[in-house]
Amino acid sequence: MQAKKRYILVFVSCAFLAYAYFGGYRLKVSPLRPRRAQHESAKDGGVQPHEQLPSFLGSHDQQELKLLQSNQSKSLESSKQLVPRKPDCRMETCFDFTRCYDRFLVYIYPPEPLNSLGAAPPTSANYQKILTAIQESRYYTSDPTAACLFVLGIDTLDRDSLSEDYVRNVPSRLARLPYWNNGRNHIIFNLYSGTWPDYAENSLGFDAGEAILAKASMGVLQLRHGFDVSIPLFHKQFPLRAGATGSVQSNNFPANKKYLLAFKGKRYVHGIGSETRNSLFHLHNGRDMVLVTTCRHGKSWRELQDNRCDEDNREYDRFLEALQAGCIPVLLSNAWVLPFESKIDWKQAAIWADERLLLQVPDIVRSIPAERIFALRQQTQVLWERYFGSIEKIVFTTFEIIRERLPDYPVRSSLVWNSSPGALLTLPTFADSSRYMPFLLNSMGAEPRHNYTAVIYVQIGGALGPNAALYKLVRTITKSQFVERILVLWAADRPLPLKKRWPPTSHIPLHVISLGGSTRSQGAGPTSQTTEGRPSISQRFLPYEEIQTDAVLSLDEDAILNTDELDFAYTVWRDFPERIVGYPARAHFWDDSKNAWGYTSKWTNYYSIVLTGAAFYHRYYNYLYTNWLSLLLLKTVQQSSNCEDILMNLLVSHVTRKPPIKVTQRKGYKDRETGRSPWNDPDHFIQRQSCLNTFAAVFGYMPLIRSNLRMDPMLYRDPVSNLRKKYRQIELVGS
Repeated sequence: MQAKKRYILVFVSCAFLAYAYFGGYRLKVSPLRPRRAQHESAKDGGVQPHEQLPSFLGSHDQQELKLLQSNQSKSLESSKQLVPRKPDCRMETCFDFTRCYDRFLVYIYPPEPLNSLGAAPPTSANYQKILTAIQESRYYTSDPTAACLFVLGIDTLDRDSLSEDYVRNVPSRLARLPYWNNGRNHIIFNLYSGTWPDYAENSLGFDAGEAILAKASMGVLQLRHGFDVSIPLFHKQFPLRAGATGSVQSNNFPANKKYLLAFKGKRYVHGIGSETRNSLFHLHNGRDMVLVTTCRHGKSWRELQDNRCDEDNREYDRFLEALQAGCIPVLLSNAWVLPFESKIDWKQAAIWADERLLLQVPDIVRSIPAERIFALRQQTQVLWERYFGSIEKIVFTTFEIIRERLPDYPVRSSLVWNSSPGALLTLPTFADSSRYMPFLLNSMGAEPRHNYTAVIYVQIGGALGPNAALYKLVRTITKSQFVERILVLWAADRPLPLKKRWPPTSHIPLHVISLGGSTRSQGAGPTSQTTEGRPSISQRFLPYEEIQTDAVLSLDEDAILNTDELDFAYTVWRDFPERIVGYPARAHFWDDSKNAWGYTSKWTNYYSIVLTGAAFYHRYYNYLYTNWLSLLLLKTVQQSSNCEDILMNLLVSHVTRKPPIKVTQRKGYKDRETGRSPWNDPDHFIQRQSCLNTFAAVFGYMPLIRSNLRMDPMLYRDPVSNLRKKYRQIELVGS
């Protein structure tokens, strides 16, 4: 019913991914023709821009093209008369930066009151997902005076007056908004505009004024560059969070695919149509080129069907294999602004061809080297998983693009935006240079800075003497050749031990910080601080200014490790600075009987969690944990006084899409979840399983990844014959 836009996207190698990116429902107006169509996609690189491609248009075709261009100009002029023209806005002229200097916060107008019939204005499922994503994020504020951006409570996604989701009387509703101010600092989300038979792109049915448009299927003539944001079109079943991962499950090269080119979509036999889409059947051979369309569109398609509809519909219904992900979009559209085009380098993931030269497409895609296709397919997965896999990601990407336009906010490089883990997980306020990010060290040819900071979390406390576990642990750490400083986080109810009770640390600075109560910190180092109120167990992961090294060694007060174990784990971590590397491991599993995730400390052939009671990780994850994680997740940890180590593992796996690394320890090693301690209580495990399921629900999927890799000190990067005893204490049973 709501036909739109004239872009065609076909798929190299398969078909679902690009379809899901761009929605596949309605596309874009081209300057060449006033017609439009829906769109699906597939593209590859290494192709000349369409301006350089040879023309195969005859004289009759050229005359027709000039006529179409003339009609297009007339159509644009008529649409300007029907719809108020958007102001020629720039951020400097239509946006108030002063509202955004403190924090980048987003306010959502409350729902409108019920009308005289007791009905509330309609809100589509997708618009409600947008509002939910914002309300449950760190962007949200309930205080309009603190907001940088304002989001309407009025559903503006579908501005087709024939649609059941169309909201009426929008102009009068906007006039009643207390902070509207002609749209300044407002953002309007829109997927569809106009209605049959014109589907004018700028026909929203209301004057958006100075509001930023976050709009799907935008044309180059309508986008206000540096102000509006082109977003992908998504369907009604699109997930709120996470979404399915990319379907490229292996990195096998070359990829043996049955289909070279695939397309599935609607074509229009009446009114707004697309000669390009209606010509696709010329490329369909049923073997390696599968391009199928259907006439089933709208309520009256049977009365308007042409003589090819029956055959097209049969082909369309049999099409299954092409709906896979990992396809490379081949774009046939000369005027479409791709989603997030200001930040995403689409040349790394897509192929362009001139829509006027449709019959050249098979030769174009066959000419692309296998290596290029492989690289493009890999990049589609990065873009899908980081920016397009859910409504939440689409909304947050839109916000971050706007945020980078603020005068004082750091701009992330193209490398950050176009490589994993992407801009949403790379907070530029962490450091002045991207080289300090753990996941970019290897790609930039850099190494983590030397040495580590040991952070000991004290939750029970006790008398501090030579025989106490905490006393022994501090002494062990001071003997390490890589330690730079020791930070003790005192979260126990007992008073801090006097400074003289701590073991001598010689040249290693020791800082002791109280995390709650009225007890003042007592530290051997220059810095101390006190946090008033009830301490949260998440405070062990705060980005303390005392932590200046890239590596953090996280320890529980009763961890039993020797110096060799510390040094070996640190040596391994330097080779894998983006991961958690440590000793005590746990595993998650799916429990069919409970239809929920389970958690176990039993010895298995795999693991997916390395507890932060004895593990190394990069200090950037403290920054992410504190400044990026959903407040719902942190509230779960706060309320349970548990599970912070599980949450840190989910965070790192979510960022890296990799499992942690377990290193082997002495055979006599015991950790507190397997011995006699409060942490081994059955209720403790029940609580941790509950946390695990809550975390997975908020993330929208289970980030943890299983692994059976274990790093052994006897073999790790050493010639066995002459360096077998490098870590002698670890090899001694029961030492």
